[in-house]
Amino acid sequence: MAKTAVLGAGSWGTAFSLVLADAGNDVHLWGRRAEVCEAINETQENPEYLPGIELPAAVKASDDPALVLADAERVVLAVPSQQLRPNLEAWAHHLRDDAVLVSLMKGVELGTHLRMSEVIAELAGAGPERIAVVTGPNLAREIALREPAASVVACADEHVAQDLQRWCHTPMFRPYTNTDVVGCELGGTTKNVIALAVGVADGLGYGDNAKASVITRGLAETARLGMAMGADPMTLAGLAGMGDLVATCSSPLSRNRTFGEKLGRGMTVDEIVASTRQVAEGVKSSDSISELAHAHGVDMPIVEHVAALIRGESSPKEMVASLVARAPKPEIH
Repeated sequence: MAKTAVLGAGSWGTAFSLVLADAGNDVHLWGRRAEVCEAINETQENPEYLPGIELPAAVKASDDPALVLADAERVVLAVPSQQLRPNLEAWAHHLRDDAVLVSLMKGVELGTHLRMSEVIAELAGAGPERIAVVTGPNLAREIALREPAASVVACADEHVAQDLQRWCHTPMFRPYTNTDVVGCELGGTTKNVIALAVGVADGLGYGDNAKASVITRGLAETARLGMAMGADPMTLAGLAGMGDLVATCSSPLSRNRTFGEKLGRGMTVDEIVASTRQVAEGVKSSDSISELAHAHGVDMPIVEHVAALIRGESSPKEMVASLVARAPKPEIH
């Protein structure tokens, strides 16, 4: 079995470790907290993030990154997106020169506006043939329960993508390949912000018409940004775009949708953050995606309004009223 390192023992990092073990890999999982790692090794369960789900014996955990990364041929990065830079700066000297680096993260870095694959390239000195992305409608608990799911493995090198496809293919987890890393990353990142808006609509008590409208127009915004940055629009019609958007906007398991719902019901950002350990990536990415859109001359009103809401510049009702009151225009433009 090839050794795989998974850096990040949260919900998705742990669930993907289970997938990799089911696919026949020797998985070494890094967790920030020693007590979580000890629980995984002693009980084969992550009680903090995936309670009640037994992990395969091939998953071993440690809070020592040097031990986890030693001789790892493939390295999966599953930390919160805004924490990637400081973590990878500390880990980079432990990486093999030929290791393939796989991002599970969905965010745009604050300040630099870099996608996660670009941050990896900068800090690890890896070329595009060594950097890949796994993304799609992959709610962690459903994956860990081995419910049927599909995903996308994207890498600029098609042969590497195909190799990684075999690496994580199981009877219940079906990966497809793609070479459009930009489109896959933007789809996975922007859907978090759109899910916040859908959650707000739900929290305000609006029905399915409102939520379907936000999802559809949110996809249009994502496609506009993707095309401006060189993505294939067909990517955003697939699992990495529409698929991930629908799952994240529809499921009560979605952290971003749940966060937005609480905002719609009157809780503040600080109150919601204090009530959970789970990270809703869209909360911090909304500003960086809005700024990225402005840099490329792309109109993304839903993203802009969510960013303003997160900053405390408008209320949920004001956000929805402002979006609906915008000047009418053709649907396709």
